[in-house]
Amino acid sequence: MGAAIAVEGVTKRYGGRAVVQDLSFQVRCGEVFALLGPNGAGKTTTVEMLEGYRAPDGGRVRVLGLDPVHQGAALKPRLGLMLQQGGIYPQIRPLEALRLFAAFYSRPEDPRALLEQVGLEKAAGVRYRRLSGGQKQRLALALALVGRPELVFLDEPTAGMDPQARRVTWGIIRGLQRRGVTVLLTTHSMDEAEHLAGRVAIINRGRLVALDTPAALGQAGQGGTGLRFRAPSGLDTGALAGALADLTAPPPAVQELEPGHYAVAAPPTPTLLARLTAWLSARDVLLTELRVGGGTLEEVYLRLTGEDGELGGR
Repeated sequence: MGAAIAVEGVTKRYGGRAVVQDLSFQVRCGEVFALLGPNGAGKTTTVEMLEGYRAPDGGRVRVLGLDPVHQGAALKPRLGLMLQQGGIYPQIRPLEALRLFAAFYSRPEDPRALLEQVGLEKAAGVRYRRLSGGQKQRLALALALVGRPELVFLDEPTAGMDPQARRVTWGIIRGLQRRGVTVLLTTHSMDEAEHLAGRVAIINRGRLVALDTPAALGQAGQGGTGLRFRAPSGLDTGALAGALADLTAPPPAVQELEPGHYAVAAPPTPTLLARLTAWLSARDVLLTELRVGGGTLEEVYLRLTGEDGELGGR
């Protein structure tokens, strides 16, 4: 599989301040790739350079093999862009908007079929300004797909959506991947990134701080495999560690990371799982969640980006 996006040593400055610094990564053709980072980390600037709206001050960008700035006329018909908000005339109706955008392409999707796909068929004649926030997001997704793009940029695609619409959108994104469409996703939802993305890049202060699969990032963040579980807070972690002590060498450590969230530092085995659940059952403790493996993507993200401090990008 070739690279749909190649970013090599890219730097971008505003007023002498670097907001993207020596950034390098690749997105494979047909991949769902999540670009994560706190507000101000440089995500927006990076995506704008990929879309051809900003030129890098250093380094090299190629999208579908083309230079987005100097070969934009050839590239843009092959792209789909979903913006988080704005850009649509408030009086236009969803079906009208899709028919207008479809007229820009030589081989567009059927507007009515797209409306049905994103769940807006009943709102086809409602003026844009009267749509809910979630409906506007679904229309933005349909507009991004109407030209049958090879590569789609999705900016916070499920922001403002109810759970049902969110699941429908996830299904659409998975369907795009099955058709070989490349998807670059920016989101603040770690759950969304874990469910959809094959690989995740985390940037902070304009620099790449991690790039791997969500599972591998979780494993690396916890130094290997282990168990995570949720139960009422205040369990006797020392007693639990003692009950598991003979199963591994060295004996597993048990920690309450935060109220009700526990970690067992030991390779997960069927015997370890059985001993853990039996120990909890003997004390009439309800296990509400069990996770085999390392930490969550959210934990890794927070550890790598921090929760305070001055941010250095856009």
